[in-house]
Amino acid sequence: MSDALKDRIRDLVSEQLGVDGADLKSDSDIVEDLGADSLDVVELVMAIEENFDIEVTDEDAEGMRTIGDVERYVADRMTPS
Repeated sequence: MSDALKDRIRDLVSEQLGVDGADLKSDSDIVEDLGADSLDVVELVMAIEENFDIEVTDEDAEGMRTIGDVERYVADRMTPS
């Protein structure tokens, strides 16, 4: 994954959750470490879909627990097959 894509994802997460981008690590848990509630998670998923022009299923969204999970998910869908 390119640094530009990683930065773009982290900027989006930072903006959506109102956390300092410097606090985001790959193993940061979105709920436990960053304090997101269920509405925050839904809004984050919607922002990811809009910003990266991808569709995130409910099942996939449930599997995105950490920043690293989100980064891998987006990178996998942004890479041409």
